[in-house]
Amino acid sequence: MGETRGLFDVDGKTVLVTGGSRGIGLMIARGFTEAGAHVIISSRKAEVCQAVAAELSTVGRCEAIPVDLSSTAGADELAAAVRERFPSLDILVNNAGAVWGAPLEDYPEDGFDKLWAINVKAIFRLTTALLPALRAAATADDPARVINIGSVDGIRVPSMEVYAYSVTKAGVHMLTRTLAHRLAGDHITVNAIAPGPFESKMMAFALDDPATRASIEHDIPLRRIGRPDDMAGTAIYLASRAGSYLTGAVIPVDGGLTTHG
Repeated sequence: MGETRGLFDVDGKTVLVTGGSRGIGLMIARGFTEAGAHVIISSRKAEVCQAVAAELSTVGRCEAIPVDLSSTAGADELAAAVRERFPSLDILVNNAGAVWGAPLEDYPEDGFDKLWAINVKAIFRLTTALLPALRAAATADDPARVINIGSVDGIRVPSMEVYAYSVTKAGVHMLTRTLAHRLAGDHITVNAIAPGPFESKMMAFALDDPATRASIEHDIPLRRIGRPDDMAGTAIYLASRAGSYLTGAVIPVDGGLTTHG
């Protein structure tokens, strides 16, 4: 094995995953927990968040800090609680987000307001508030990591009418690049994962219908919906020694969906 031994090792790393109680966030949180990291999950619903953390604790170390990230106060509250438990934080996964669909001429202004607050502002505020903990963990050889969850809908024009969602996810991708440039000198890498279709509450309306699911799978060059290991594996790569020289990247994990343009 030589120098490649431990290339993807995240054992003992401290990780915060927002929106970690379901969907893509849970896939990532479970992956890190099973890989030996010490994981904190955060989500809006306290009871669900605590229950998921208890379940994940059966396979590793996981705890919950329930917080609503739709406000600046929520982001500050979460950052303070995390810094109290982990003075140094190795990995921040900004996954919490929301979607809003409506026809073009009926699309509400508060749809933009809500999605801007949770999909973009919360990432900026939480990352900024956690910089002392990330800097404390960072070294030149092993940077601290920020992983933002964007979307293929922020890369290509989506088929559904989710105007604010696609715009805010494109914003996440640009914020990722901007923060990567700004924080490189602090030995903090910032990358984004842009998922395609995965099993999640956000996608349930489409994937639970057999005909719609078959149509989506047909449009994906690899002809399948994303699996938990696809998401967990990409996050672990970005968080491990294997991904330590990557920053400012937006990685589509979409079975080739964005190759359509």
